[in-house]
Amino acid sequence: MAAGTGTLPADSVRAMFDRIAGVYDVMNTVMTAGLHHRWRSRAVDLARVGPGKRALDVATGTGDLAIELASRGTDVVGSDFSEGMLAYARAKAPGLTWEQADALALPYADNAFDAATVGFGARNFSDLGRGLREMVRVVKPGGRVVILEITTPQKPPLSTFFSLWFDRVVPLLGRFDEAYTYLPNSVKRFPGPEPLAAELYAAGCSEVGWILTAGGIIALHHGTVG
Repeated sequence: MAAGTGTLPADSVRAMFDRIAGVYDVMNTVMTAGLHHRWRSRAVDLARVGPGKRALDVATGTGDLAIELASRGTDVVGSDFSEGMLAYARAKAPGLTWEQADALALPYADNAFDAATVGFGARNFSDLGRGLREMVRVVKPGGRVVILEITTPQKPPLSTFFSLWFDRVVPLLGRFDEAYTYLPNSVKRFPGPEPLAAELYAAGCSEVGWILTAGGIIALHHGTVG
């Protein structure tokens, strides 16, 4: 998941994700009410990959989205700037390729992949536009870029629940680690669906669209390179 800063220096964010790697899957389950695996499956559907295709999962964290991509027969590289996170990804799926990389300066050639995905990690890019441009750069023309992210619902009752959950309940866990306050705050700072779509267009995607699910709490953005 790690790839940037939010309001913390990059080194501090990397250290935080290294530190919480062992509980990160539990945190994702808490923050998404256990539905994150279903949403990752939908993200892979939008990536349009399968046997004979190659995909990059950026800010892969503990690797769940990369593993879902691989389950479709895709050749997958999972990259993250946190070695602590990657250690758990390697333990889950030792047969996949896991590499340490900065999402803002990906160490891959232009047009190297058929798709690039990021799940619950784009909000940690210190420079969102740069991170998206890097994802577009490494994808072949006609390939896909997919972003799965928590977004802030605008209408009650979900907006009321969301505010209560992220402003009151999740931060209570902050007594265990600052990550429990950093992660909800990073959600609130992240662009809404329309501004994020505009960022994808600016990065070089066409045919940009998005799907809101879970009552507007989850957004799946997708675009075609070129």
